[in-house]
Amino acid sequence: MIDLGLGGKRALVTGAGVGIGQGIARWLAAAGCAVMLVDRDEAWLAEGAAAVDAGAAPGTRVATAALDLRAPGGPVAAVAATVAALGGLDIAVNNVGSLAGRAPAEFLDCDEAYLRDVVDQNLMVTMLGCHAQAAAMVRAGTAGVIVNVSSGETTRPSVRMASYGAAKSAINHLTSTLAVELAPHGIRVVAVAPGTTLSPVVRDALTDDQVARLLAAHPLGRLGEPDDLGRLVVALASDLGRAVTGTLVFGDNGAQLSRNRPKL
Repeated sequence: MIDLGLGGKRALVTGAGVGIGQGIARWLAAAGCAVMLVDRDEAWLAEGAAAVDAGAAPGTRVATAALDLRAPGGPVAAVAATVAALGGLDIAVNNVGSLAGRAPAEFLDCDEAYLRDVVDQNLMVTMLGCHAQAAAMVRAGTAGVIVNVSSGETTRPSVRMASYGAAKSAINHLTSTLAVELAPHGIRVVAVAPGTTLSPVVRDALTDDQVARLLAAHPLGRLGEPDDLGRLVVALASDLGRAVTGTLVFGDNGAQLSRNRPKL
């Protein structure tokens, strides 16, 4: 039997109420991590906590904090809530992203508010999260792991999602830089990229025809499921991933290899 080394670790997952974040939290809890779920939607948070708790390893603590991470001090408050509830922080997953409630649009059709919304929700929330999480780990002398959820849109022209692709590309660069800066503290930093995953937010934004064309563009012939990223994060955060840092790892069913990806 392989011991993943995750028993008793303390994990923070943001955007954990539904979709990919909930999937990641479920897999970490099943692997023995105490998990703090953070989401600004209290209904989603309650739903996510119930799902995570149902599949958690025996004796695993599941806690929640309803926070808006775009609000001033939000990321710091998330770390403080985690340390208070779980006793420390070993693993942090920055999963907040998407188009901030906006629809895909041509760059010149996006006003300043649109562009700032998308960049703030993706890059700034992740960067401020990394800052608060790394500071807590360094203070405690914890050789932890920070995982940033990126996107396959960083591998191609992100048509009609220019600000999203730019923000996620910046997250990739941030990940590699922090991996070097934080390595002396024993902290690993990695980024992961899902394929199109039909979370409630994504599904509501796509037509049935768009879903069918996206499916056809994935070499493995399937769209992403929240569990896909959960499995990947468990591997990277565990002792199995001890040599991995500063890189972007795909869990996208081959989507980044596609040459016939449809416009959204």
